[in-house]
Amino acid sequence: MNRILVPVDFSEHSGFALEVAAILARKYESEIIVLHMLGLSEAFLTKDETQEFAEAQYYMKLAKTRFERFLDQPYLEGLELRQIVQNYKIFSEVNQIATEQRVDLIVMGSHGTGGLSELFVGSNTEKVVRSSEIPVLVIKARRPEFKPEKVVFATDFSLEGLNAYNRISDLVTKWDAQICLVNVNLPNERYRSTQEKQEKANVFIEAAHGGKLPENTSIRFVSDYTVEGGLYFVAGDINANLIAIPTHGRSGLMHFFKGSLGEDLANHAQLPVVSCKM
Repeated sequence: MNRILVPVDFSEHSGFALEVAAILARKYESEIIVLHMLGLSEAFLTKDETQEFAEAQYYMKLAKTRFERFLDQPYLEGLELRQIVQNYKIFSEVNQIATEQRVDLIVMGSHGTGGLSELFVGSNTEKVVRSSEIPVLVIKARRPEFKPEKVVFATDFSLEGLNAYNRISDLVTKWDAQICLVNVNLPNERYRSTQEKQEKANVFIEAAHGGKLPENTSIRFVSDYTVEGGLYFVAGDINANLIAIPTHGRSGLMHFFKGSLGEDLANHAQLPVVSCKM
């Protein structure tokens, strides 16, 4: 893991993400790239060039001043750090800069507190996840000792999700963590016997690992009203500390999350989530 990108808006949750990025960077000797998007309006951009240049310089200097305060953290001492301030407005451009900078992981903060659906759908985080070709780690609370040891990964064992699984599996292996592949049987789906589901899983494992399940990998079949509910159940059952989800670029995570969850799952809503596009 050579480079980690952290988009920030100088909020508290951006700080949570930066601290986790620092933990990973220190362990893997990675460079941290901190990105701030100015997002200047169209009205600003249509001003005459002289005025635009002067105001752009002002906002750039203001952002750099805020960077100095924001990055003045003990956990960043001794780390290789680079700052980028751009007038990005469209969050798909985060993927562009991540690709240009050959980033291995994007770490973002999110204030969503009502489960995975609220975390992603319609948020800026969801916009990055939907467009990113690079795994995105979402941090919702302060994690001063971030060390994922058990990960649950949502899968229907279709080969379409193989790329996302391979990318996330590589991360999990680097983190010396265990990964549990969770297949959630939903009420509105076509009935499949346990044997049919196992056979589909076998084809997936054959494609991913040559047919032999790695020692750090296990499989769970569960039934629930939503994929989200099934994931949270298994996460609680095995005491997982990270949720992993593949996503379609065209539809974000909506194809995974339908329905709502009760407040009894609120304790799991704070778990970090790593996502990767199929």
